[in-house]
Amino acid sequence: MELGLTSFAETHSDPTIGHPISHGERLRNVVEEVALAEQVGLDVYGLGEHHRADMAASAVAVTLGAAAARTSRIRLSSAVIVLSSADPVRTYQDFATLDLLSEGRAELLVGRGSFIESFPLFGYALSDYDALFAEKLELLLAIRDDERVTWEGKFRPSLQDQAVYPRSQQQPLPVWIGVGGTPASMVRAGKLGLPVALAIIGGEPARFRPLVDLYRRSLHEAGHDPAEFPLAVHGLGHIADDAEQAVETIRPGFTATMNKIGRERGWPPLTPEQFGWMAGPDGSLVVGDPETVAAKILRWQELLGIERFMLHTSAGNIPHEATMRSIELLGTKVSQAVR
Repeated sequence: MELGLTSFAETHSDPTIGHPISHGERLRNVVEEVALAEQVGLDVYGLGEHHRADMAASAVAVTLGAAAARTSRIRLSSAVIVLSSADPVRTYQDFATLDLLSEGRAELLVGRGSFIESFPLFGYALSDYDALFAEKLELLLAIRDDERVTWEGKFRPSLQDQAVYPRSQQQPLPVWIGVGGTPASMVRAGKLGLPVALAIIGGEPARFRPLVDLYRRSLHEAGHDPAEFPLAVHGLGHIADDAEQAVETIRPGFTATMNKIGRERGWPPLTPEQFGWMAGPDGSLVVGDPETVAAKILRWQELLGIERFMLHTSAGNIPHEATMRSIELLGTKVSQAVR
C-alpha cells in the first residue's frame, strides 16, 4: 500500500504562539513537510485548493513546484483542484509544467469542492455546480489525451483545433477524481476509467463500502478492469509517540475547526462524545500512536480494498513541530507495520 499526506495549508491559531501563522510561513512549512515526507519514505503529498483566509493554498501548482525543487522521488498531487470553477486549459498547463519540473511526479486530483468560495470569486453560479464539473472534466481529459483539441461547451469558449502546451512528461498525466460520498460521482469515475480518492471526514468508514462496490461495478460495465484502477482514501488525523498525547494534541483544534465550519453550514457543535467515537476504532479520525494508526489503516484496507492511504495532518491548530513528528512516525513506524 502507498502512504502519503494531504493538507489545505491551514493557518489556524498555533497554540505555541497564540495567533494564526502567516500565509507565507504556512506555505514554507508545507514545503518542509513535503521534503520530510520524502526523506522518511512516503509516496505522495497532496495539497488542496481553497480560497479562504484560514487556508493558504489557493495556487496549488506553484507551491508544489517549490516542493519539486526540494525533492526527487515523492509524487506531488492536488487534493483537490476545484475543477468546477477552474479553467481546464490552465489547469492542465499548470500540472504539465509541474510534471516536467519534477521529472514525471505530478498527479492531478480534481473534484467539485466542498467549499463554495471559488464560485463567486471566478464568476460561476452554484446552481451549475455539477454541470460545470462534468463539462470541465470532459475538456480536461480531451486536453490530456490529445495535443490538439476541438471542443464546444456551455461554460467556456470553444476550441477549434487548438494546441495546448507544454505536454506532460507522463503520458498520460494521471488524473484522479476526489469523491466525498456521492454515488453519481463514483459512477462517473467508473465510466470514464479514472481512479478515485475518497475523502472520509466523518461517520463510519464502513458506510463507504457500497460506494466502492458501485465504482468497481461501473468500471466493469464500462469495459475497464477494476484491478487496474487504484483506490485511495484521505483521512483526518494525527500521530504521536503516545496515543493519549496524539488525541489531546488534535482534540482542541479539530473541535474548534469543525465547529467553525459547522456554524457556516448549520451543523450542530461537535460534542466530546462524538469526538471520542470518531477517534475510536470504528470512527473516521486516524489518531493515536503508530500501532493504533497502523491498525486503523489496515482495517480500512480490509473494509474498502484501498491501495493508497493519505493522512491529512493539519486538521486543527497542531504546532508545526508536532506535525513534522507525525509525518516522521507515519513514514517510519506506521509504514513498517502497514507494509
